Amino acid sequence: MTFADFSELAASRYSVRKFTEQPVSQNHLDKILQVSLLAPTACNRQPQQVLVINTPESLDRLKKCTGSHFNAPAALLVCYNREQCWVRDYDQKPSGEIDAAIVATHMMLEAASLGLGTTWVMHFIPEAVRCEFSLPDVLEPVALLVLGYPAPDAQPSPMHKASQPLQALTAYGQF
Repeated sequence: MTFADFSELAASRYSVRKFTEQPVSQNHLDKILQVSLLAPTACNRQPQQVLVINTPESLDRLKKCTGSHFNAPAALLVCYNREQCWVRDYDQKPSGEIDAAIVATHMMLEAASLGLGTTWVMHFIPEAVRCEFSLPDVLEPVALLVLGYPAPDAQPSPMHKASQPLQALTAYGQF
């Protein structure tokens, strides 16, 4: 088994902000959701809860929660359960937000491998999400992955390939 293509996948993936109207197939949704189970979580507690938003009615409700929906034909709301996540004992920091971010990243990359585009949206109103989707108090929404098939004229943002030098972001031993 080789993993040589991962760097290519990571480099080619970009935040898609223009989608076709084609619904995301159930087969693709199943594959994306299945990979969420492979994501590492603290002590393997798997506190994530993922809400699939892909009906016209639920997509209309999503639009009440964020302007960053890009008219995608589907979205995945990634949450964590506060009662199920691991908590670091010396400072009581819960792992849930990090666990949910790892899960979202796995799903985002699986979507890209299937030819789907995604945008990770953190710009949403948590209370609106709670209300529109009847989230129980124990669930904390972390990210929305809007997803669908990229429109033929979809392009990465001009800043997509911009990055700081690796040396500016990396240290060995101490900062």
